[in-house]
Amino acid sequence: MNFPDNFAALARYNQWINRLIYDCAARLTDEERKRDVGAFFQSLHGTMNHLLLGDKVWLGRFVGEPFAAASLGQELYSDFAALRAEREAQDARILTWAGGLDPAWLSGRFEYRRVNGATASADTLILVTHFFNHQAHHRGQMTTILMQLGVDPGDVDLIMMPGVIH
Repeated sequence: MNFPDNFAALARYNQWINRLIYDCAARLTDEERKRDVGAFFQSLHGTMNHLLLGDKVWLGRFVGEPFAAASLGQELYSDFAALRAEREAQDARILTWAGGLDPAWLSGRFEYRRVNGATASADTLILVTHFFNHQAHHRGQMTTILMQLGVDPGDVDLIMMPGVIH
């Protein structure tokens, strides 16, 4: 498997697992989703907002349409239905983008502006890998929070995505 195919598979996984997590979160009350459980972004809702924010910031950088964030903890949506709708739309954008990745672009260097305004650069392959790794990191937190709130999301490993194991 080459890098573009690998990232396209991770984009499919991203969409699948986000749907599963949001389905689980929909079984909770708004108060439960927003309860401070001591997570880095306090709550399930806060973590969901942060992950969506991070995805919008990084994808915006990659496609040349910067997304201005006030902070990494910025709440994009206080309403769960609106948050979920934008998550689904963002996942569709990620799928489209990942499906068209150019190996030459991935082998280059990428310069970007950080949320604090500073300029940074790194190998594009590392930054795209970070994009997907960041998602996995925070989804791990979300599944833990769901379990703490009494909702078992089940086996969320990549190999459990439909169509992976034959």
